Parts: sequence; C-alpha cells; structure tokens
Amino acid sequence: MKRVSFRRTAGLMAAAAALIAGPTLSAHAMAPAAPGGQRTYAAQARAAGLTEQQAGELQRQVDAVRAQEPRARQTSANTLDIPGGTVTLPAPGQSETRRLASPGTALACGNGHLCITDGRGVNYDYYRCGYYDFNGIGDGTFNNNQTSGTRARFYNSDGSERWSHVAKGTGTASWTPVFHIRPC
Repeated sequence: MKRVSFRRTAGLMAAAAALIAGPTLSAHAMAPAAPGGQRTYAAQARAAGLTEQQAGELQRQVDAVRAQEPRARQTSANTLDIPGGTVTLPAPGQSETRRLASPGTALACGNGHLCITDGRGVNYDYYRCGYYDFNGIGDGTFNNNQTSGTRARFYNSDGSERWSHVAKGTGTASWTPVFHIRPC
C-alpha cells in the first residue's frame, strides 16, 4: 500500500477516534516548514483548546521524545513519526479515562499494525518491520492487528526476548521492563 493511502487511512481513523473521545489534537497535521514549525504547532495546540502553559508542556514532552530518539520528526502538536511508526502524546489536562477507553481496553489499531498504549497514555503505532528502541513505561495495553500469525516480540535491556504475542489479538502488559520491540 502506498504511504499516501496509509496517511489518508490513518487520518480518517484519527478523526473517528477524536469524535469518540472528544476534543483532541490532530494526529496527522501537515508538517510545517522550519523554522516556523514550533509556532504552528503551538497555534494548533491552542486551537484544540489548550492553554499557553499546556501547549508549552506538550511541546516539552515532544522535545523529550526527540531527545530520546533523534530520528523522530514532529508532524503535529502531539504526534511524531518515529522509526517504524508514530507516537502520539496525550494532551495535557486530558483525564486518564479519555486517554485510555477503560482499563484493559486495547487501542484501536489499523490493519497490519501493532499499537500500544503505555501507562502515561502515550500511543505507539508500529507499521514497519524492524527492531526498535522502546520508551514506554507503566502498565498499558496492546493491539496486535498484524496479519494473522505474525509474532510481535518484546525485549529486555540486554536484547533477550522477554515475551511475544501472535497476531491477531489484544492484551495488557507492563511496559516498564520492555526496552526494544520487533513488531514482526
């Protein structure tokens, strides 16, 4: 499938999720040209109802992700492209129940994707095979919506396999000890 088609599908899914969850930030806005990008993202955050302070806190969270993963590229006020997929940060002030539908409920996930919500409400969406560093923490959920039989693997800090899951299926996990992921 072409990347354009994925973006369109992902955008429609994000819009549907926004309608269900209430006001949120756009998950896949067009990336503005530098150097005015930060101002555009701040304006996007304010347009979504965040205060100046909340918009600043959200940008600090985005910057922290970029510091941990230098290849990350900000694509909206709360979304970054990362190696293998995307990460979407919850907007400051969102309640836990709005970040996670309910305890143990897995994140909606596109066909062929591995989606994770960590204990902070950060959503990870992996759609490329590979071996990736993972910075999720706390208890959360996953939705392994890849092709049936595809095995997602989760690794310790030393690279040894901690556990795995065969698609298709959902579940809960403690992400704090997971340091690396191989979606497929």
